[in-house]
Amino acid sequence: MAEQSYTMPEAMLYSQRMAQLSKALWKAVEKDWQQWIKPFGLNINEHHILWIAAHLKGATISEVAKFGVMHVSTAFNFSKKLEERGYLSFSKREDDKRSTYVEVTEQGHSLLLEINNHYFDTEHSVLEGSLPVRQLYGRFPEYIELMAVIRNIYGNDFMDIFEQGFKNMEQLYGENEQDNQSDYTDESENLSIKEKSEVS
Repeated sequence: MAEQSYTMPEAMLYSQRMAQLSKALWKAVEKDWQQWIKPFGLNINEHHILWIAAHLKGATISEVAKFGVMHVSTAFNFSKKLEERGYLSFSKREDDKRSTYVEVTEQGHSLLLEINNHYFDTEHSVLEGSLPVRQLYGRFPEYIELMAVIRNIYGNDFMDIFEQGFKNMEQLYGENEQDNQSDYTDESENLSIKEKSEVS
């Protein structure tokens, strides 16, 4: 075994600092998340499962559990509740009959979009706490070191789907912004035509 380049106090203090920071941050994240999705009758696990299934586009229960950092039984039980409400569908595949696959239904996709559109209806303490950093550096914190730690713990697959999921979200919101800008431009052009007609 290679000789350690750190002392026991260093290791213990680092671990405890990480534990305290993670617990404090999660308490705020959990509160923000619960308040955001409460009007839509979902809990955090259900919303997380819907989000994962939407971006994996045909995931097994095991994959949902892995990327949702939850037990397989938890992923299955909450997925069943989502199926009963029409947000998820279950299926088996000819080449993999042992695994259960879940896909987001049209109703589920509509719900996710509606939830996203109501993001600013509730307070978000984590966002508010990050704004001074954004004002100082011109961007939100990126947590590069933290993401490296998570990658070393959970593996490349976990971080790949994490990053792909947010790329999908960025693309989705980019398209929505273009649509909104297009609608605004159309309205401006129609108003301009109307004004010219009234003048003439």
